[in-house]
Amino acid sequence: MPAFLTLRRPAPPRAMILTGATGGLGLALTGAFAAPGLHMLLAGRDPDRLAEAERIARAGGAIPELLTVPLTEPRAFAAAIADYDRRHPVDLLLLNAGVKTGNAAGEELLDQTERVIAVNLTSAFHAVQAVLPGMRQRGRGQIALTSSMAALSPHADLLSYTATKAALRGYGAALRRNLRGSGVRVSVITPGFIDTPMTDRQIGPAPMMIPPDRAARIIRNGLARGTANITFPLLLCLLIRLENLLPKPLADLIDRHYRGTIIPDPDEKKARGEGDRPFAR
Repeated sequence: MPAFLTLRRPAPPRAMILTGATGGLGLALTGAFAAPGLHMLLAGRDPDRLAEAERIARAGGAIPELLTVPLTEPRAFAAAIADYDRRHPVDLLLLNAGVKTGNAAGEELLDQTERVIAVNLTSAFHAVQAVLPGMRQRGRGQIALTSSMAALSPHADLLSYTATKAALRGYGAALRRNLRGSGVRVSVITPGFIDTPMTDRQIGPAPMMIPPDRAARIIRNGLARGTANITFPLLLCLLIRLENLLPKPLADLIDRHYRGTIIPDPDEKKARGEGDRPFAR
């Protein structure tokens, strides 16, 4: 077999960074990856849930550190993880953070659009650039970016979220091609609906939703194999691919049956000063 087709499994990480560690999937990923002696930098914005992530990591034998620098301050965040990489050379950067906002007839609050772009996309660019030089110098490492099925089937209720997740998917593919032969692997994670608090705030259909522990196992096993595209559930992905072959008016008609209502998360509620009132369509 040609050498370029021979893929070795990556070695288990000795140090990793996980963003979005306080979300439903983030807590499950913390438990899935925690192992004796593994250094983990857990980044999140909720102090109580970050303490829970720390407890889960320690229960698995890992050595966690906590990072609460907001992802809306990407330069400060990048400086913090670059410092961590100097102290504990990072083998795995798992970018799992994500937020979403709703819209009213296509109109988003621009401050929330900017927040979604900063958290979902800009912070990811900064994080990659913070650890990539060390990974290239060492000739090993993994970078995993969490996209979404919304990147494959744009969601009318999630304008900026869809855009950022599609951008992450493209960035990951381009970065993987750029780093070919460097020893640094890049994976793009494209999940469907996962039973988490974020999904709870999306009131409407959530087909083929899976538990976060199962999603975390799929991600862990995919990264352990060095899989470039970790997409699940596969049946939902197949149905989306088939939908994308349909004439656009018919595909748009099908999409109308999956519309929903987006309930603001705590940060957005605070900014809007409107409690739990959702966006109206």
